This record gives sequence, C-alpha cells and structure tokens, in this order.
Amino acid sequence: MPLPAKVRIVDVGPRDGLQNEPATVPTATKIELVNRLADAGLPAVEAGAFVSPKWVPQMADSAAVLKGIRRKPGVSYPVLVPNLQGFEAAVAAGVEEIAIFGAASETFSRKNINCSIAESLARFAPVAEAARAQGMRVRGYISCVVGCPYEGAIAPAAVAAVAKALDAMGCYELSLGDTIGVGTPGKVRAMIEAVARTVPVARLAVHLHDTYGQALANLYAALELGVATADSSVAGLGGCPYAKGASGNVATEDVVYMLDGLGIETGVDLGQVFEAGRFICAALGREPTSKVARALAAQRAT
Repeated sequence: MPLPAKVRIVDVGPRDGLQNEPATVPTATKIELVNRLADAGLPAVEAGAFVSPKWVPQMADSAAVLKGIRRKPGVSYPVLVPNLQGFEAAVAAGVEEIAIFGAASETFSRKNINCSIAESLARFAPVAEAARAQGMRVRGYISCVVGCPYEGAIAPAAVAAVAKALDAMGCYELSLGDTIGVGTPGKVRAMIEAVARTVPVARLAVHLHDTYGQALANLYAALELGVATADSSVAGLGGCPYAKGASGNVATEDVVYMLDGLGIETGVDLGQVFEAGRFICAALGREPTSKVARALAAQRAT
C-alpha cells in the first residue's frame, strides 16, 4: 500500500505532555502554548483534561485554558473526559470534542483508572452517548496496545476487542497507544492489522512513545498500513512514568521532519513548532528531547 499523501497530526503536548509535570504550569503559559501550536498549522491540539484535580492537579485549570485560548477556525481542541461529571464540566467550558480512554491491559486499567476494562467501557458508554446527543465528536484512546508495565506483551486480539467496543460507542477515531514505548515495527504492524479487521484503518491513529527509540520506525510501519493520523508532543514533552528517565511521547518536530522528508503533507510549519517547543521548554527550565529541535537549535547557534 502506498504511504498516505496527507497525515493529520494531533499534538498532545498541552495535556499528555504537561500532566505529569511536578510544578504547576501557569494557565497563561498553557494558553500561549495551545495558541502557538494552532498557529503552527496543527489541525488538532489536545488542550486539557476534565479529570479529578486530586489525581491530576496539573489539569485543574483546563476550564480556564479552554476559555482563554484563541480558537482558530478549522482547529479542534479535544479534551480527555473520564465520566459524566467531567463531561458536564467540559460542556460548560465550551468544549466541542472529547476523548475517552481505555486500556488493552486488565492490570493497567485497574491501576490507572481503578476499574476493569469492562467497567471502564460501561462508564464511557453514557459519556459517549451524551456527547453524541450534543453533536460533539468523541475520540477513543486505547493504552498499552503493544506492551504493559505489569503484564508484559499484549495480544493484538485484546486490543481489537477494546477497539470494537469503543467503535460501537460511536468514536469517530481510535488512537492506539504504545504507552510504554516497547513496540517495534513488526509488533505494531501485527497489532494494527488485528484492529483493522474490526475498525477501518482510515479511522485509526497511533500514539507512540519513544522509550526504546522506535517511535519513528513504528510510525512508518503504521503509515505503510494506511494509518494517516499520528499523535505527538511538541518538544517530546511527557516522560514515561513506567520507565524511569525514559523519553515519552514522540516529538512533533521529529514527526513533521520525517513526514516532510517523505513528501507527505501535514500543513504544519516546522519552524513554528520548533519555536513553540522553545517557548514551553524555557518555561519548564529544560531542554527538548526532540532530536530535530536540538539540531535546529545547534544550527541557529552557529
């Protein structure tokens, strides 16, 4: 199969990238980051999560972020919603797209959201129904699609089963997450092929972590199967909480650079993403994990 002519990139930096930051990131900084990413041409910027501030204090100001951003026509600003209470808060903040998140690992589901896979799906069903009733789009996330920090390798059939359930709820797209970054191209291919027997590949996305340095190779394998949506995080924000010191999300800069080199259209300006990454890294007092960002910074310093 030929590679897609166009790939939609979903930047998850403002949510997934920042949610585990120990120090509170100012609301104004988050708003500026979301606006910069939208201005860089990203068609979707994950702006926050309406989850319990007790468990994810960094996302406590998501309503303020959503109200403060400059909404750009044609750009979606999805947020994570775990239950009806979170959904109602999202609606009050003017959210137009939500995401629900499950797992393909029973143990991970219990440790991450304190319920079984079946219970999580039962919890999401009324949320998806309420969202659709209001004309809101619903995206589905599946964690641990290749491996789990507790169970090890995950069978592709287990991923396909969760995908089938989320698809039945009306999710327009399913993001397949290699949460701990243990995937390799062969494993990712087998997983996507299994899921694609249940959900059309045109409605699949990949959410890859770079713990073992395989994220771009895994993305290429997904592209070869026709997947045309990829999640990434500006500057590679977001560590992997299950692998100490490991990098987390694949960096948006690295993804854009690779896709540009393949002649695949993204609509994203690499230079502007680089500047957005410099902005948030300066605010956090750290260097980007993106190799492309580091290379561009070195070029500009000479």
